[in-house]
Parts: sequence; C-alpha cells; structure tokens
Amino acid sequence: MSGDAPIIVVGGGIAGLSAALAAAPAPVLLLTRRPGAAGAASTLAQGGIAAALGAGDTPAAHARDTCVAGSHHNDVAMVELLTASAPAAIAWLQAIGVDFDRDADGRLQLGREGGHDRARIAHAGGDGTGAAVMRALVAAARAQPRIRRIAGCDVDALAVRDGQVVGVSATLDDGSRQRFDGRAVVLATGGIGGLFAATSNPADADGGGLALALAAGAAARDLEFVQFHPTALAVPGLHSLPLVTEALRGAGARLLDRDGQPLMAGVHPLGDLAPRDIVARRVAAAVHAGGAWLDARHIGVAWPTAFPTVLAACLAHAIDPRLQPIPVTPAAHFHMGGLATDADGRTSLPGLFAAGEVACNGVHGANRLASNSLLEGVVFGRRLGQWLAAVSGAENRGGEAAWVGLGPALPPPALQRLRALMGAAMGPVRNHAGLQAALDECEGLAAEGWQAGLARALLAAALQRRRSLGAHYRDDDASMAGPVAAA
Repeated sequence: MSGDAPIIVVGGGIAGLSAALAAAPAPVLLLTRRPGAAGAASTLAQGGIAAALGAGDTPAAHARDTCVAGSHHNDVAMVELLTASAPAAIAWLQAIGVDFDRDADGRLQLGREGGHDRARIAHAGGDGTGAAVMRALVAAARAQPRIRRIAGCDVDALAVRDGQVVGVSATLDDGSRQRFDGRAVVLATGGIGGLFAATSNPADADGGGLALALAAGAAARDLEFVQFHPTALAVPGLHSLPLVTEALRGAGARLLDRDGQPLMAGVHPLGDLAPRDIVARRVAAAVHAGGAWLDARHIGVAWPTAFPTVLAACLAHAIDPRLQPIPVTPAAHFHMGGLATDADGRTSLPGLFAAGEVACNGVHGANRLASNSLLEGVVFGRRLGQWLAAVSGAENRGGEAAWVGLGPALPPPALQRLRALMGAAMGPVRNHAGLQAALDECEGLAAEGWQAGLARALLAAALQRRRSLGAHYRDDDASMAGPVAAA
C-alpha cells in the first residue's frame, strides 16, 4: 500500500479513538458498528482512571499494586510504561474536554478501588467516567479533518497479501459489503464478555476482532485469563447486566451474605477491596449458597450525584439502594488475554495492529487492577497511533489479496447454549472436568459458527494451565487452600 493509503482503525471505543486521534496527522479511516459512542463498552465504564496524582503517590506504587493484582504474571516493562504515562494521559484527556470531578478546593477528587493501597482513581460525573471520556473523544474525532468515520460497519474479513494485512471487508447496515484498503489495520474491537451467560459488556462484545485475527494466523497470549466483576446487578434472565461500580466499596459499601453477615471478613487483608478475582470467587460461592448483596445505604443523600448511573439502574429494576442492599452477582467483565502485541501495538502479522481489550501486551497479568482498563486504552492507543503516524506505509506490490473471514455466526439457540457453557466452565471457579466437557461440546458447535471456534481456543488455553493463577482459578489444583484462596 502506498503511504497515502489510510490507517484503518476498527472500533470506536476509547482505544480506537485514542489511536485514531494520535495517528491523525496521517489519513485515518475509522470503522465502527454504531455512530458516536453508542455500543462501545468504554461508555459503560463506571470506574475511573487510575493515576499516581495524589500527595505521596508514585508510578512505582501504582505499578506495584498492578503487579500484585496480576499475580506477578505481568510484563513489568509494560506495567512501568503504563503507570509512568498515567498522569500525562489524565492531562491529555483534560485538554480535550474531560471534566474530572474535583473537591471543594479544586483538586482532582481521587477515589479508591479494589487492589489499590490508596486513593488514586480520577472520576468524571461520579460513576459516569466512561461516558464522559467517550463524549470528549468522539467530539475530538469529529473535529479532526484527517479522520473519516463510517458507522454501521461490521468488519468480518481481513485482506492478506504476501503475509501482510492490507485491508478489511465489512458488511454494512443495509446488507451490502464494502472493501477498504489501508497501509495499516488497527483492531480495537473490545473483549469477549458477550460469549458468557452473564456479562457487564454489550451483547455484541463477542470477540469478533480477536477471532478474525486468529483466523489470519496472528499469535495470541493469555487467552485463559478472564476477569469477572464481582458486583453486577443480579437481574434474573438478563444477559448484559448493569454494573455496580467497585467505587461503592471504595466509599465504604459492604458485601453481605444471605444472613446479612460480612462476606469478605477474614478472607483478605483488604476486605471488600481485595483484588477482583478473590472477591468474585467469594461472591460466586455466596450466590450459589443463596445470594450476595452490597449494602450501600450509608451513601444516603449523595447517591444522585456520586453514583447516578448505579442509582438509575437499580431503580429501573425496582431496587432502591438508598433503602435496601443491592443484589449482586459476578459477571464476565474483562479479558486480560488477546492478540499478542508489543509496546507499540504490533501483532505477529505485518500490517496488523491491536489496542485495548482485544490486545495483550502483558500489562494486566493474570488479573487486571481496577481502573487500569480505560488507562490502557488511552496510553497504548495513543502510543500506537503516534507510531503509525511516524512511519511510512509499505509500497503497493500489486497482486491479489487472500481474504480471511469469520464465516457464519452461531444461530441464536446455539449461541445461548455456548454462553451457558462458557459461564459454567470458564467462570470464576474452574476444573478439568468442566473445561473438557465444554471443549468437547464446542467441537460440535464450531461447525455451526465462529463464536464456538473462539470459545474452543479459550477453553484449550484454560485446560493447558493446570495450576491456578489470578483469575484462572481451578478447584482441582491441590496446591490451593480453598475456593477463595488468593492466587
């Protein structure tokens, strides 16, 4: 492709928009499923953005908490890059219009969440950080003349010539297909939560970008590590569950069992603010035994301003958190694994790059630290965009490209069955028998749709890791001391 060909960015969440804006000195083509911020998992993020901004805090302390939460499976160089870049990421977001919450003295109001040893989470609009950040990013992208955005595109094929990715093909909302040529393709397509029975993600966060890259031969990393958020709103029969932000526990809310007893007492030194893998296992066990609740009644009159998103979601389901504890359950939330990338977002396939949740450079290890996800999207998305803007595109060598596609999707009944399988076998607690049975069933389902093929890869990775580590907890690992032991 010539240097005049655009950089194609697939995905309009925080990572895709950050990459597009940073690359915009070059021509950028941004392909999204929906207009604006609609449909992006980033918009739903209630937690804030972690950064060492408070008195006495340092990037090294932030890095330490990140590695502890990740069970030291993290790539230390990536962690240091992330945490050192965090204050500048906050400053950049402020420069493009994100109005972070401030205290009475005008200082950034920093909250505390699970796994952090201090308050270092910047929020915007209380529990509406994701929506606030996305509004600013979308506005900045619309104002950038070098970014051409096409919404209503479902990218489902990659063009590969002589081992290099040179474009994509998409199905448009009207059912037509269109090919887009580019000098680089950036996948910023999000995670895999939609493959599980209960998720905090949009239903179409189904790993399509990951599956497409794997089909083209890109290398993967850490596919077995799936984080479950401990506190999604427990709404029977609902697939995409509203999130009940961890910041509530940072503000003093307590998890309770069916008898009203503190759920995390004696489980971990950080109690309700223990790393998410530990809390999720404990909540899952409580749900199985009769239920789990989050008591945040003490928030009182501050509910509408401090946690308006959670309050609205609860009231929509006839729950008033000002008067009663909130029923909660774990839900598939974040994929620590994904396409293997370096610090600049390069995958193993020339011409193909990745940023955000679909990528894995090892920064999160075996379990992501709270409020590092939006940060990752900004830091590594911008870094990737800057790198692409600085390098010239490969020359067009001519010749026909081979197309690698996803193939058919699972019909709705089969997809529902797959989600149930993944929720049971790849949940907060796993074992060989459950993983193997799910893998065997996926072998048959894979002939019906690509989602089962992706699930098969996740299950195979989980089977291969026989010892518990972080979010990958196996109750048949004899070295572990119980269902809520720290990994």
